[in-house]
Amino acid sequence: MMMIKSKQCKRILLALLLGVVGSQSIVHAKVQLPAFIGDNMVLQQKEKVKIWGTSTAQGKELKLTVSWSKKQYQTKVDQNGKWELSMETPHYGGPYRMTIDDGDQLTLNNILIGEVWFCSGQSNMEMPLAGWGKINNFQEEINTANFPNIRLLQIPKSTANSPTEEVKVESGGWNPVTPAHITEFSATAYFFAREIYEKTGIPIGLIHSSWGGTIIEAWMSKQALAPFSIYTTIIEKIQRPDAQQIYNREIAEWNDMAEKHDQVKIESKGEWYATNVDKSTWSNMAIPGFFDQSLFPGMDGVVYFGKEVNLPAHWLGKPIKLILGVIDDNDITYVNGDKVGETNGYDQIRNYTIPPATNKNTVLHIAVRVFDGAGGGGIYGGKEQPRLEGPDGEVISLTGDWKCKIGYDLGKLPAKPNLLEGPNRPTVLFNAMVQPFVDFKIRGAIWYQGESNADSKDAPYIDLLPALIKDWRQQWQNDKMPFYFVQLANFKEKQPTVQPSSWAMLREAQRQTLRLPNTGMAVIADIGDSKDIHPKNKQDVGKRLAWIAAHNLYGQKNSYSGPQLDRWVIKGREAQLSFKPMDKELILKTSDRKIGGFTIAGSDQQFYPAQVRQEGNKIILSAKEVDRPVAVRYGWADNPDLVLYNEAELPASPFRTDQWEK
Repeated sequence: MMMIKSKQCKRILLALLLGVVGSQSIVHAKVQLPAFIGDNMVLQQKEKVKIWGTSTAQGKELKLTVSWSKKQYQTKVDQNGKWELSMETPHYGGPYRMTIDDGDQLTLNNILIGEVWFCSGQSNMEMPLAGWGKINNFQEEINTANFPNIRLLQIPKSTANSPTEEVKVESGGWNPVTPAHITEFSATAYFFAREIYEKTGIPIGLIHSSWGGTIIEAWMSKQALAPFSIYTTIIEKIQRPDAQQIYNREIAEWNDMAEKHDQVKIESKGEWYATNVDKSTWSNMAIPGFFDQSLFPGMDGVVYFGKEVNLPAHWLGKPIKLILGVIDDNDITYVNGDKVGETNGYDQIRNYTIPPATNKNTVLHIAVRVFDGAGGGGIYGGKEQPRLEGPDGEVISLTGDWKCKIGYDLGKLPAKPNLLEGPNRPTVLFNAMVQPFVDFKIRGAIWYQGESNADSKDAPYIDLLPALIKDWRQQWQNDKMPFYFVQLANFKEKQPTVQPSSWAMLREAQRQTLRLPNTGMAVIADIGDSKDIHPKNKQDVGKRLAWIAAHNLYGQKNSYSGPQLDRWVIKGREAQLSFKPMDKELILKTSDRKIGGFTIAGSDQQFYPAQVRQEGNKIILSAKEVDRPVAVRYGWADNPDLVLYNEAELPASPFRTDQWEK
């Protein structure tokens, strides 16, 4: 063994030993903080902000000091190791330090004082700049994302059957906006913050907590849902210790019942994927597409698809790729009677491999079973066109007509038992992804959700959204907390005739929510995408939200809303509507002053496209089919024509003057 013979060697050994001891003391530091309280965080300005955590120094004094003040805050660690302090924050600024001392010191660095916003909703809020989102000009937006005074906190997806204070964070906690950190963050939230920061210079902290495809009920507390009896039994069941066993029994019984109603399985004796299944009486449907928009309007349930493809001889016996793109919601896919893939999730790309043993016939039989639980359903492809890719890079397109047939329609079956896992259960996202933050002071919330509730047959959104807003304000103990939300975008194909629209009904519920004080709504039914439920223009969405905040909260003199209906009267065969332009001038964007998006109806409740003319801030409507109008609707469609703007290029919200059911 080598002996240490010199003082220098002894010093080196001592330093190494001290380094080990030091690193252990850091790992076992006595003070523990919530995952979202740390370096780089943003604290709400001009507030009494709570900081809390745990310590192993039970019964001892804990001190907190901050570099923006000479004041020292003290408290005792209780016998359970818990402690909390409230401190005053100044006008925005920084960076600052915070030191917490319970005998050992823990210092948090690079803290900013500014405005903290909680950003939540479903996939359009979740939609990142790059990744699966790939918004407009995403690479340029990423390359120019350099805003060290905008900080990001990404919350991972999680559920909890009961409220919890435990929460994890991604990317180590708070991070400044840089190309490296912005790539997978919410595009809407980022553009909202960037616009406010560029107008005000106030540091912004964004807490992003959202989950694609989720219903509003999942983001509401048990207390908020208490008035809605439809959810009482579900919530009680979720919180029962034997909930899983009950669900397993109920879902097994339901699946057995549904199988007995599945017409395709009945006719094929369970072998719906077999190559010899007779499809001569099946319908034709163009793929990519949504079956509930075209062939089977409004239907949710199981639909089977089939297609035969002639293959080149040199493809046989070799692995080939079957790319179906995205399917809403779940699929099971067979080729030549062999299963090649199964995927759950409306936003997942189906990219399956057909092995050589399966690929042995010149005619390829593709069979796909699609289950859609709500909203749009079908093989809609997204940005991936359905296709086969051969061994030499050759491509055979699978777009065009496929055979299809309904297996079963959920609307004709007893209600499916509520899933006791996953996000679409009442309260479970509030419990896990909202509750942990309610003691952390925020300026307000932005919300982008509604698509998953558009076709819901449960409690109406016009009741649920106000209930969520009131609930969150109560949770954060701020009954004036700003809450700004995004109205549904335009989506689906334009219809040549006036039809009922579930998306229009939900937009109206959102518009009516503006009756609550300190709310605001970004209208985006002019910047969506008929073929993509996730429109790529998130820049304007963020800006329109930010303009509301800039005007209402930050003293900016900008326009923030499109025209708003002030009053309306009937004069003979005409309906005359007066608007507040919410800017200097009302602008009607239509070349022939006809069918701009306005419809009128008489007492028979039948709506007809209106002849439109403008007189200053007044819009005058009539239709030859309506002798005496009693109701007006504007932009009343899944994919409406919005023609009413102001000089700020902000559109009027779709609206209606009636309260009819359809």
